[in-house]
Formats: sequence, structure tokens, C-alpha cells
Amino acid sequence: MSIQPKKMISEKVQSMEVSATLKMAQKARDLAAQGIHVISLSLGEPDFDTPEFIKEAAYTALKKGNTKYTPVPGTMEIRKAISEKFKSENGLDYAPSQIVVSNGAKQSIANIFMAILNPGDEVLVPAPYWVSYVEIIKFSGGIPVILHSDIDSNFKVTAAQVEKAITPATKAIIFSSPCNPTGTVFTHDELKEIGDVIAQHENILVIADEIYEYINFTDYHVSIGTFENLKDRTATVNGFSKGFSMTGWRLGYMGAPQWLADACNKVQGQITSGAASFSQEAGAVALNAKRIETVEMRNAFMRRRDLIISLLKEVPGLKVNQPQGAFYVFPDVSAYFGTSNGHETINNADDFSEAMLTEAHVGTVSGSAFGNDNCIRLSYAASDDEIIEAVRRIKACLVGFLPNPQNK
Repeated sequence: MSIQPKKMISEKVQSMEVSATLKMAQKARDLAAQGIHVISLSLGEPDFDTPEFIKEAAYTALKKGNTKYTPVPGTMEIRKAISEKFKSENGLDYAPSQIVVSNGAKQSIANIFMAILNPGDEVLVPAPYWVSYVEIIKFSGGIPVILHSDIDSNFKVTAAQVEKAITPATKAIIFSSPCNPTGTVFTHDELKEIGDVIAQHENILVIADEIYEYINFTDYHVSIGTFENLKDRTATVNGFSKGFSMTGWRLGYMGAPQWLADACNKVQGQITSGAASFSQEAGAVALNAKRIETVEMRNAFMRRRDLIISLLKEVPGLKVNQPQGAFYVFPDVSAYFGTSNGHETINNADDFSEAMLTEAHVGTVSGSAFGNDNCIRLSYAASDDEIIEAVRRIKACLVGFLPNPQNK
């Protein structure tokens, strides 16, 4: 008798959603394999190469034989570099012993939730949120509590919303700033108001996802862990993927209170152990260098943001705001719900995103994956020509769909 796979797979895995960004990217690749020219604006990956000096550092590490296991939380070299980066750039005082280097910031987040959550613990998740937050929370036994916002509030939740959502079961809150998928950047005062609410509840941990720190179009980046009333219970997550264009290097890190860093070290030690040795050596070199290439990438992304927004504003029915960071725009497309071009009907953001892929051959991601059913996410980590052509295709495709006046 053969094994019945569905009965063998755990209920946790069966209930887990496939990453929407990866799913849409695969659909785009499938169409491309059929000879269809698809412009994919679905993945959150910088289109720049890793700076040459970082690659050279990895080459050097390999040539000198730096290919062995590393300590689980990372080499002392990179943890010292991260500690200094936190102090000099963020005003955060994490000793090397409070830092855990992981195989990407995603693993850092997973380590934290596996380390702190018991069944029934609640985690506040402002929406829109990065797709993996909710699934990692659920997989770790927790209950995600979603706090909603919309384009009219620039996708920012308020301190009042946070206060209303807190219960005796609340264990943590997680957010990103700059935000994936919206590009929203919280100001000092906005974070301070939210922080003051959280500080009144001594058993709530703050998880600040700062992976897009360097792709910030404002004059400030605020780390919530600098606030005196939260510094001892904030975990700050960051990494190299976005600001250094090192997505494939799988290198992220967190700074946290010692008790949490120790717990995450314990978790990681049983799952993956340390990140790649030569990646860590290159990462230390990256952090200790000037941010010349990083600033150049940031400026290019800001110019592309302005380009794609100007183009999207010319598409009837789309509602667009001005993101302040990351490399995404998150337009409200609900004006097209309930419309049809005769053979495709758009009832929700999922349908809209699917129609853009199959009809316009532009890969986007439905906002439903990020906790907002009225929007789609477009990544402008693409060339100017690709951005221009993608929006041209979207605009041409939507001519066949009559926006519903009641939804405007």
C-alpha cells in the first residue's frame, strides 16, 4: 500500500499559504517559457549587481580557505561590524553577543517567533504587511491580529488602533519601515506614539524589520529601539539583500535583548547553524565600507519611483499615493472590481493581478497577499524601459474594462 501524501503532511504545512510573490514570479516564468515576453514587476529584488568590492571580498575569503563552519550566531568579525553599524547609523546599543547572523532576514524573523510564541499568543501585524509575517506567526503557533490601513492614510496604522488591539494574549508587534509592500516610512513622532502605547504593556516585544533602511527617500530613518521605554524589548532585524543588492547571498541579522539573542541562537543551532563563512566575511567588508554604491542605488530607485508614479497616474481608475521608501508602489485598483472585458472578469485584486499577467503580460502581486484586498504591488526594481512598457501594457489592457463609477 502506498503512502497517502495528504495524510502525511502536517496540518500546519497544509494550511500554510505559498508565498504570493514567489508564486506570481513562477507564473511569469512559465509564460516566458512559452515564448511570451513577460515584464515581471512581482519580485522584491534589486536589479543591480552586488558591488564589485563585496564580490572581491568573497573571492578573497574563498581563496584563503575560509570555507568552514562558523559559530551559530555569526563570526565575531561580522557581529562587531553589525554592532558598530547599529551604534553609528541607528543609535542602537547591541553588543556582539546580542547579534545573531542568519541566512537572510526572513530566518531572523522566523527565529524570533519560534523562540517566543506559544499556542494562542497573539502578534499585532499592521497591514499591509510583508507576505511571510502572517505565515511564520501561524507556523510558530501564534495568532496574527491584523490592523488595517488604506491608501488614504498612506497605509499607516495609528497608536489608537494598536491600543485597541492589545489583549492579555498579545506577545509582540511586527512592522517594517520602510514598508514592503507600500513604501511607507513612519516618522519619529508616529513611532513614538505607537511606542508609548506598547510601553505600557510590559510583556509585548517589538520586532522592527528595517531591511529597507537604505532605500529611504526621506531625510530620516527612525529605529524604534532607540526609544528609552522600548530599548530593552525591541528586536531590530536587518540584512544585506536590499541595500547592498545581495539577495542571493542569504545574509541577514538581528540585534535583540540578550535573552532573546540567546534563544534565537538556540533555535538556529538546531535548524541551519551559521550562515556561509565567505558571505559573512564579505558582509563585514560591506558594512565597514562607505555607502557609495548604496546611495547610488537609492537615488536610482527614487527616480524610478517618480517615473512609475507619473505613468500610473495617467491610468484611469487607479489611485496612487507617494511611497517614501523601498521600491514598490501599491495602487488601489478597486475601481475595476465588477468589470469585464468580455472574457475576463475582475472581482477583486487577485483577479486584477491575474488579468494583468494573462492579458497584458505584466507580473504584479495581488494586495490580498499583503492584507489589503483593494491594491496590487508593483516593484520598480526594473529598468526605465521595462517600467514604461509595463505601464503602457496595463493602461492598454484596462481600456477593455469599464471602471465601475460606484467604486470610484
